[in-house]
Amino acid sequence: MKNIVVYTDGGSRNTGNVKGGSVKATDKAAWAFLIAIENGKTHYGTGGEYGATNNQMEITAVLKSLRALYKLEMNNENITIVSDSQYVLNSITKWLTGWKKNGWKNASKKEVKNKDLWIQIDNALPHFPNIRFEWTKGHAGNAGNNYVDELLNQTMDKM
Repeated sequence: MKNIVVYTDGGSRNTGNVKGGSVKATDKAAWAFLIAIENGKTHYGTGGEYGATNNQMEITAVLKSLRALYKLEMNNENITIVSDSQYVLNSITKWLTGWKKNGWKNASKKEVKNKDLWIQIDNALPHFPNIRFEWTKGHAGNAGNNYVDELLNQTMDKM
């Protein structure tokens, strides 16, 4: 069984809004992933869209990486997903099961934000029996995390 490390990141450029303000339809957002296989081979992906939030892009990066792993027939390998998003990691490792059980409602009985993406993640995860999730501090010298951050910023620059 191969050991695979997947780095994921998402970001958005919220233009002119106050902190906590709504994302504008013209705001750029992007996601990226890097699949690093122990034999030295790599695969990567990136994409962008307008009007998406940072969190939506963080989730999308994980989802796109899972789809790529499945397409490459690597879903049964030992996989570690590395993200700098506590939101994504806590959602997957702590909250997802409860949300699903509660009809996709959070502890406050409100609909889970980004429900459509979380349902897709929930549907994908059973295909990955040997997956774990790990946090890394963003912008702190982790080469894989820095790579995907640069990749998604290049994507936004081209939009």
